[in-house]
Amino acid sequence: MRPVRFGGSSRLGGAPDFVALGDSLTEGVGDRVGDGAWRGWAALLAAGLGEGPARFTNLAVSGSQTRDVLERQLPAALELRPGLVSVVVGVNDTLRCTFDIQAVAARLDQVYAALTEQGAVLLTACLPDPGTMLALPGALAHPLARRQRAVNSVVHALSDRYGALHLHACEGDWITDRAMWSADRLHPGERGHRQLALRFHTLLAEHGLATGPAPSPEPEFPGPTRSASLRWLATAGTGWVARRCTDLLPQLLTLAADELRHRARGTSARLDLRTSAAVSAALAALSVAEQPDAA
Repeated sequence: MRPVRFGGSSRLGGAPDFVALGDSLTEGVGDRVGDGAWRGWAALLAAGLGEGPARFTNLAVSGSQTRDVLERQLPAALELRPGLVSVVVGVNDTLRCTFDIQAVAARLDQVYAALTEQGAVLLTACLPDPGTMLALPGALAHPLARRQRAVNSVVHALSDRYGALHLHACEGDWITDRAMWSADRLHPGERGHRQLALRFHTLLAEHGLATGPAPSPEPEFPGPTRSASLRWLATAGTGWVARRCTDLLPQLLTLAADELRHRARGTSARLDLRTSAAVSAALAALSVAEQPDAA
């Protein structure tokens, strides 16, 4: 692992410039503040990086996939030349019928490489799988879990390659604690966002890179009432599910049928081995691509 240091436009004696890339998790969905806007873990973390708040820019956009981060968010981040940058993305890729772990790996490799070449400290995280969070039946949940494990494996490997500070957010009691999650079960509530911010702050502090106060784990605002949560699920939540089902459901049903066939034959392990082989091939392809052409 490369030594961790601040580069880019970090300021002497102050907090580093911090830029966040990703999807709705980093945008802050689930952590609504007093004026109705989303805040989220990245903004909470920015407030405690130094004696004063870091200059913070959140480029994350709800629904983003790795392609969006590479093509839209990365160029804007490079122009800002941050000293600290977070890249937390991949769940939306697993929820699309176009999911391709080799393409995900190639895009993340380009993003990580470009940011670290500028001298930025890179923050990454692996995430829980959406099938488990949504409490889907096993035949539907297992294919999504397999996809998320594949993304997490790629993020682990590339985080090590580029010397990132990596947070294992795909495990821990916080995943099963309903108080941490919003009504949609996919996005953290304020408590969950604070937990992520606190864990990232601890990680940075261990490397001497966060000297300000750690984010409080206690919520600042009251959580949504049960009636408000039900209203959200009946309106915005229903729309979200409908959009994802239109794209993913036909393929997911095929994957579920395959899951049930292998389960009946006692060969479910083959599906896991197939996923592991795909991850290995994706990472091997990156290594080959980075080798100089033979003379």
